[in-house]
Amino acid sequence: MATGRTHRPATRSRGIPEATVARLPLYLRALTALSERSVPTVSSEELAAAAGVNSAKLRKDFSYLGSYGTRGVGYDVEYLVYQISRELGLTQDWPVVIVGIGNLGAALANYGGFASRGFRVAALIDADPAMAGKPVAGIPVRHTDELERIIEDNGVSIGVIATPAGAAQQVCDRLVAAGVTSILNFAPTVLTVPDGVDVRKVDLSIELQILAFHEQRKAGEELAANDGALPAAAARAAAGHSAEQGPDGDVPAVMPA
Repeated sequence: MATGRTHRPATRSRGIPEATVARLPLYLRALTALSERSVPTVSSEELAAAAGVNSAKLRKDFSYLGSYGTRGVGYDVEYLVYQISRELGLTQDWPVVIVGIGNLGAALANYGGFASRGFRVAALIDADPAMAGKPVAGIPVRHTDELERIIEDNGVSIGVIATPAGAAQQVCDRLVAAGVTSILNFAPTVLTVPDGVDVRKVDLSIELQILAFHEQRKAGEELAANDGALPAAAARAAAGHSAEQGPDGDVPAVMPA
């Protein structure tokens, strides 16, 4: 099986828009669920509903893959699983290193979805000497002094940063210098990288803040609909300002299942 350092996904060279690329994993997840239930074909409407998009957008996305389905039959589920997996680069082995094995890093290491989707956790790395050698998810943690050698020995091109914000840029710089060209960043900070390096940022507190905005808006609409009577949702939102918070006022990050 090929490793991540020998091949890059062809989506950019084929001109697939980034918005379409972002939706391909949603289609793949829905298709995988259908495949596990031995469903042979699926209509664009059914698949779009399962993926949470509209069917016109789905058909447009699939046209970039050269897949148009069969009128009256729909899409072949197994073929689409293969086609999207190939386009995303999931038909090969992608060795990944996770740097920062605190609560979040350990949760990521224990996440079973990596291996089933073509990602092999090649190493867990932490700066704390006391962590060295301790097994997490069956993998012994290694010290950051070994970072460059680990990347070279395993042909790693994808790095996951789960360190505190203050250490993230330095870790990022070392990963890039060692040859990593794609980074998934869980640290609550913006990373600076050179051209040719892709960064995806996951900030759970930001996502919660966006949800809070929508909750506040819904509460305001409910208040207006009730002619000024303060509904329970709005009362909770107002009371939330005095709710007890952590020492920094931050919402603690929780790893989704």
